[in-house]
Amino acid sequence: MKSIHTPNTVKLVLADDHALFREGLKRILNMEDDFEVIGECGDGIHVLELCNELKPDVVLMDINMPVENGVSATEKIREIFPQMKVIILSIHDDESYVFETLRKGATGYLLKDMEASELINAIRTVVQGHAYIHPKVTGKLINQLRRMTYLGGDGVAATAEYVQEASSGYSTMKESPLTKREAEVLRLMATGKSNKLIGENLYISEKTVKNHVSSILQKMEVDDRTQAVINAVKNGWVTL
Repeated sequence: MKSIHTPNTVKLVLADDHALFREGLKRILNMEDDFEVIGECGDGIHVLELCNELKPDVVLMDINMPVENGVSATEKIREIFPQMKVIILSIHDDESYVFETLRKGATGYLLKDMEASELINAIRTVVQGHAYIHPKVTGKLINQLRRMTYLGGDGVAATAEYVQEASSGYSTMKESPLTKREAEVLRLMATGKSNKLIGENLYISEKTVKNHVSSILQKMEVDDRTQAVINAVKNGWVTL
């Protein structure tokens, strides 16, 4: 096990009430030259103490833990340590869990049955400043957002909050920064289509699709496609 932190070492804390699972996870992570598990615990209260004491870069946390669950602990960690990344590692693929943990500040949501190589890639993606949601639950998350989206009287997509406010004569729905073509590209991105398939659907080249994707991310001030889709649906900029 590594005992010396280098500037590029990603320091991790594990929070899961199953000691055997933590031990296996720790062995996998410590095999990577740029990872080091510096602390572990089995409940949501202790993880806050470890974060305060050890200042990890990333916290890998289960949802269902005694004393305090992972959702509540995530919210507190992000409030106290806004630069710290929290990745949920759970058995639950229900979209309500995903949506709630992301709302509380989690940067990633992974499933415990994923391959070790995929887990490593996900952590590195989050460390680089991007969000990472397990592909198996991405579609369910989109469905959750879709249920929160309604059509206004003029046929324009609006969030539930917008519809409620519009009924009282007041609206706060943000104006979309996207062109019509960019909205079409984003809608197809939300269905999980690759750039190549998006191009085939819209009868444009893959290079043109890439340009549209880059423009979308820049306009929405996000780092990846998942964040773009989530923000666009929440703001009512696209319908699915």
